[in-house]
Order: sequence, then C-alpha cells, then structure tokens
Amino acid sequence: MSFMLLNNDKRIVTHMDLDTFFVSVERLKNPKLYGLPVIVAGSSDRAVVASCSYEARRYGVHSAMPVKMARQLCPDAVFVRGDMEEYSRYSHLVTGIIAEHAPVYEKRSIDEFYLDLTGMDRFYNAYRWALELRDRIIRETGLPISMGYSINKTVAKIATSEAKPAGTLQVEKGSERSFLAPLPVKRIPGVGTKVQSTFYELGIRRIATLQQMPPQLIERTLGRNGLDIWQKANAIDPSPVEPYNEAKSISTEQTFERDTIDHYSVRRILAAMTEELARQLRQQHRLTGCVTVKIRYSTFDTVSRQQSIAYTQADHKLIPTVHALFDRLYDRRLRIRLVGVRFSRLIYGSYQPDLFEPHEETIQRLYRALDHLNTRWGKPVVGRTNSILTIHPA
Repeated sequence: MSFMLLNNDKRIVTHMDLDTFFVSVERLKNPKLYGLPVIVAGSSDRAVVASCSYEARRYGVHSAMPVKMARQLCPDAVFVRGDMEEYSRYSHLVTGIIAEHAPVYEKRSIDEFYLDLTGMDRFYNAYRWALELRDRIIRETGLPISMGYSINKTVAKIATSEAKPAGTLQVEKGSERSFLAPLPVKRIPGVGTKVQSTFYELGIRRIATLQQMPPQLIERTLGRNGLDIWQKANAIDPSPVEPYNEAKSISTEQTFERDTIDHYSVRRILAAMTEELARQLRQQHRLTGCVTVKIRYSTFDTVSRQQSIAYTQADHKLIPTVHALFDRLYDRRLRIRLVGVRFSRLIYGSYQPDLFEPHEETIQRLYRALDHLNTRWGKPVVGRTNSILTIHPA
C-alpha cells in the first residue's frame, strides 16, 4: 500500500466552540461569578465536574474530574448546580443565529459547530464574514465563543483550541502542516489517553514527529485508526461538514391488532418504546432535544404534539415527557389504532443533565447494565412497567 502526502483541499471550514459553556451561562445569570473560579457540577462529592472556568483550571480542575478532588484542588471555588434546561435554551439560541446565516453547518454538540463556507470567497471575504457571525453570536447571546478557520475540520478545530479563550485564529492555506507541527500529539482529535501513551512509547510527543513517521508503521501499531490520526497530523481530513437538520430524528410506532381504549396499557407500551429509542441514543452517543408523541384513532384521525426538552438520553427523563404529551393528546371518547414516539434535534455529545443529580453514578451504572443485557440478547429482555423494572422472557 502506498501513501501520498497530498492535500489539495480547497474547502473553507470554520469551527466555533462556546467557551466554558455551562459556566458562561451561569455568569450571565449571576454576574457576581465573573472572575471567580467556578465549577458546575452535581451537589454530592460522588458527582463529577461538568464544566469549570479558566480560573478553576489554573488549579488543575478539569471536566469529568470527581467533585471531591476538585474541592481539594480548588477549595475557594464557587460550586454551582447545573441547569440543563437553561443550557439547552442558549444552545438553541446560538443554533438559530448560525442557521439563519450559514450556508451549511453541522451542530456537533451542545456547544460546538462546524461551518462549510466553501465557495463563499468568490463573493465575500469569507474569514471576515465568519468573524462578523461570531460577533453577532456574542452580541445577541452574551456568550464568549472561540473560532478556528482553515481548510478542513481537523485543522479548524485545533485552531479553535489554540485561540481559546474567546479568540479567533486563521490558518493560512498552505501553512497547515507547519501550524500543527509544534503542537503535542494529544491535540489531534481522536488521540485519547491510551493512544497518547502508545505514541509516547514510540517517542512521539509532538505532531512534527508523527508527520515524519512512515504511515505504514503507525497503521501496524494502531490499526486503521492510526492511519486516520497520521493523516490528521498531516492536515488531511476529507470528512464533510454534515448538514444539521433539526428534523433529523429516530422514531418508532406500534399499530394495535385491535383498537383500544386501555389507557394504562398504552402508557406501558409508550414507556417501552421510549426505553428502546433512548437505548439507541446511548449506543449512538447522541442526545435528543425534542420529543414528539403521535396518536392515530380508529377514525384514522391522527394527532401529534411535541415538546422541546433539555438535551438528554435518559429514560427517566424521557418517559415522563412522553406520558405527559400522551395525556394532553388523548381523547378518551375514541379508540386508539396506533401510537408513535419520535426524538428529534439530535446532537452528538456526552453532556448529561444527570451529572447534576446526586445519584448520577448509580443511574448510569444501571443504564449501562440494562443496555448490555438488551444488546447481548438482541431484543429487550429487561425493561420497565411504569417505574418498575421487569424481566421479559428470552
């Protein structure tokens, strides 16, 4: 297999990332938090840090760190219990501004966006246009946001991290490899702790060293993922900006053999449907920001209602929403022929509203166990009837 170090990428990609997003929202709500070391987390010592300010990071605090350790490192920190509904509201607000102006954009997570501006430079100064969009986001939301600008998603994202906090960085076309060269290998998207350790064992600490390594060696060591990382180190990333569509969704429906007026049975079925969709979200590492319930009556009249929610993938958050929507829709005078549940406004990300609950660790362990069992059997073998877990016959 031969490899060519060519990158004729003519695209223009901008990456935007809201700085310390949760903390920034909390500071808008309470300006007294500005300048202080702020940590957004659950209330118990068994919770983990969801977000922290740059003032707290100077003490060694970082996201996903146990709260108990964060308290030891930064005893003067102000701890704030998170408000996922408010964070989701601001995320939707930023998304709306970008959607109104950007030709193509991808919402990668609750606080991260890619914009494809390819071809725009024939009519405008594309970099200046991106700066003006960033300024508008700051002006209309009050949130700080950093921006990277380059030929592909990898270089643009790394440029954003170099621009933080609240800065911008344009990587001129043709200078991508030299821009990446002095940076540590951990800056490459996809290089986690395990891969970083492997690189260190090979004597690779800077991207410049990785750029000069034979790609065959990296592929033999790390497999196909290693080749992907080597290409990113050399500023090669053909992955497209995937257009974001609020209507992108997953859904399920069930038609009854006989039309029914058994309200309680329908609620149990809706709970089971919601559980399965939530399991799919967790498998895909996605969150939903909107829930829709549909009812078709024996008359074939079809009604639906949707509700925007704080981004989540948790059954115990989604099932009550589904039941509430059903109760608002259901006309008790009519028999039901079909019910359906749909999750839309899907985003990738690991942000969990449950981070702010005292029993988060226990809840997450339970979900992992249930998902493992149901995936192993290839069908739901463990589920819930209302709020009680039940075992289905295998």
